[in-house]
Amino acid sequence: MTTWLSDETTPYDIFRFLRDPDEERRHQAARVTEDGAAWLASAASRPGATLTRWEERPTSPAVLPCGRVFDVVNVEPTFGRRMLDRLWAEGPGSGPVAVHRGRMLLFAAPGTAQRLPSLLDWEEWGDAVPRPLCHGTGDAVTVPPLTPSDASGPRWLVAPDTRTPWLPGPEVLLWACVRAARMVSGADVRVSIFASADPGANVYDVSRRR
Repeated sequence: MTTWLSDETTPYDIFRFLRDPDEERRHQAARVTEDGAAWLASAASRPGATLTRWEERPTSPAVLPCGRVFDVVNVEPTFGRRMLDRLWAEGPGSGPVAVHRGRMLLFAAPGTAQRLPSLLDWEEWGDAVPRPLCHGTGDAVTVPPLTPSDASGPRWLVAPDTRTPWLPGPEVLLWACVRAARMVSGADVRVSIFASADPGANVYDVSRRR
């Protein structure tokens, strides 16, 4: 995306702290990059103003609208962790993921919020899936600050690191929901439509981000 600075009148070097050498020691999966911050801000009606506020208050969360740049699938955290395990062990990985107020927020492709509930209604295992809250057009979500200062507040598990992150669509998240539900039931899950990886891995390989 290249229009996020369209309402800027003068250029400035934003988020110098994001390029500070000390930041390189942070866990890469949970670190918002400058490009990732630009992508998040592109969801706002005035991206430049959003970036300015973040530069002034990098430890403050923000509220961003859904539906145009991303949708958000809001799930119970234990089930969400199982979904992430399947996405990273057997699937294509995930987009950005955050936690807030005891819930896990999976950033998804626009349109997912409308389509995923219908797919779950038709899916054989749909009744076994804890019903997610889907945020799309007309909704807004709280996103974690760029540099969190409160461990109990919203935080990133997989932070955005590019201006064009890959985001899972409804079919991919349906697949993850079903695999997670089968894990809970104890059913044998052997078939994967994606390249296999170590099923016991608990660390998300962020090099596989799209």
